[in-house]
Amino acid sequence: MRGGFWTDFTKHDVSDGKRHVAIVTTASLPWMTGTAVNPLFRAAYLAKSAKQKVTLLVPWLCRSDQELVYPSSLTFSSPEEQENYIRNWVEERAGFKADFKISFYPGKFSKERRSIIPAGDTSQFISSKDADICILEEPEHLNWYHHGQRWTDKFNHVVGIVHTNYLEYIKREKNGALQAFLVKHINNWVSRAYCHKVLRLSAATQDLPKSVICNVHGVNPKFLKIGEKVAEERELGQQAFSKGAYFLGKMVWAKGYRELIDLLAKHKNDLEGFKLDVYGNGEDAHEVKSNAKRLNLKLNFLKGRDHADFSLHGYKVFINPSVSDVLCTATAEALAMGKFVICADHPSNEFFRSFPNCLTYKTSEDFVAKVKEALTKEPQPLTPEQMYNLSWEAATQRFVEYSELDRVLNNEHDPAKVRANGKIIAKSFSMANLSEMVDGGLAFAHYCLTGNEFLRLCTGAIPGTRVYDKQHCKDLHLLPPQVEIPIYGW
Repeated sequence: MRGGFWTDFTKHDVSDGKRHVAIVTTASLPWMTGTAVNPLFRAAYLAKSAKQKVTLLVPWLCRSDQELVYPSSLTFSSPEEQENYIRNWVEERAGFKADFKISFYPGKFSKERRSIIPAGDTSQFISSKDADICILEEPEHLNWYHHGQRWTDKFNHVVGIVHTNYLEYIKREKNGALQAFLVKHINNWVSRAYCHKVLRLSAATQDLPKSVICNVHGVNPKFLKIGEKVAEERELGQQAFSKGAYFLGKMVWAKGYRELIDLLAKHKNDLEGFKLDVYGNGEDAHEVKSNAKRLNLKLNFLKGRDHADFSLHGYKVFINPSVSDVLCTATAEALAMGKFVICADHPSNEFFRSFPNCLTYKTSEDFVAKVKEALTKEPQPLTPEQMYNLSWEAATQRFVEYSELDRVLNNEHDPAKVRANGKIIAKSFSMANLSEMVDGGLAFAHYCLTGNEFLRLCTGAIPGTRVYDKQHCKDLHLLPPQVEIPIYGW
C-alpha cells in the first residue's frame, strides 16, 4: 500500500557494490536561491569521489511559471535545455566535470509563498532500482502536501537538510502567531514520518525530531580564489581594499533591511560620516528606499549583482544584520574573500564565530563599536585551515559524517541501533517496533489528509497539485496520472 504502514520490499539492491544517492530539492537554476545552488554543489562534490552514483532531482516549471520565477526573462523549452544550463553553470564554478544525473519532477510556483510546490508524488521520479539513499533538501517543504509513497519505505536511508527558518518568516505575516503554531507541528509531523535523520544548518531552525546541528554548506570555489588573490596582494604590500562597507541581499524587509535601517537611524549621530553601499533588488525596494530617505540615512542604493562581481572586491567590510537567515551564504562568501563581516550575535552566525574577521554584536551600541573597529583595522589573512572549513570539500565531509552516510556507504548502518553519548547501543525489539509503528501511523494519517482536496486547499496548497497536469505530461513526456481509488472512506 502506498503511504501506509507496510514497507516496500523492492528497495535498491547494493550487491553491485555501487551505492546510489538521490538528492531532491525545491528549486533549480537559474533561480539563484539557496535551495537551487547548494544542493547542486552537494551533488557535484558527492559525485566527485566516484564512490557512489548521484542523481539530482529538481522541479520542472511550465513556461508560465518560468516567466514568474527565472531572472532576465530566461526560459527553457525542454528539460534537456535547462539541464545543459545547470551543468555548464556548476562545471564553470566548481572547475571539474559534473558527473551526476539531473532529473526533473513536476512543480508549480506559488506567488503567495514565493516558492515551488511539488505536483504529484515526487518519490516516483526516482526509479526503484536507484532507490537507495535519499537526501531531502527542505524535507518540511517537500512533504507539506506530499501524497504518495513514504520516503523511508522506498529508500534505505533518508536524510533531511533544513535550509529555511519558516517560522521566522511566517511570524511576520498577518495572523503569524497562529500560522507559526500550526506549521511548527506540521513540520514535526512530516520530519518524523519521512526521515531517518535530519540535519539543521544552525540552531536558528526549528528543533525537529531526529535532528542534529551541522553546517553542511560550503562556498562557491571562486570566492576562495578571490580571497587568495587578496592575500597575495597584501603580501606584496599592495592595497587590497580601497572601499569601506557594503550590504548585499534581496531587498525584502525580512532579509535584514528592517534591522539595518533601525540600527543606522538610532545611531545616526554616533556614525556620523559613515556611508553604506547597498546592493539588492526585490519586492520591498521602493518601501525600503523611501524609509531610508525619510530618515535621512546615508545609504547608497545600487542594483543587485553577483557577490563575486569585480566591483565588490574592493570593499573591506560586509555588514549583515539579518536574523531571519538559517546560515547566510553571503556572510560565508565575504569571509572567504578575506573581508571583515559584522553580524548579529545570533544562532544563525554560530559557525562563523571561529573566524577572526567575523565581528558579532549583541546590542546596537556594540554594533557601532564593531563598525568603527572594522573601518580602522585590517582583516587577518585566512589560514589554510580556515579556507578549507569554508570549502565544499569540508562541507561534504561534514555531511557524510553527521548524516551517517559514511556508515551507510560502508554497510555498517543498522536502523535497529541508536547512538547514546557517542556509543552505539542496540534498540530493544519493542522500542524499535513501537517507534516504527508511531512513525508509520503519522505517515498514514498524513497520506489520508493530503488526499483530500478540500483539506489541501484549506492549508494553502495550490489547486490541482495532488497530481501533475497535462502541461507537465507534455513537457516531461509523462503518462497521464493514474486515477487512484481512495484507501479511506469505504
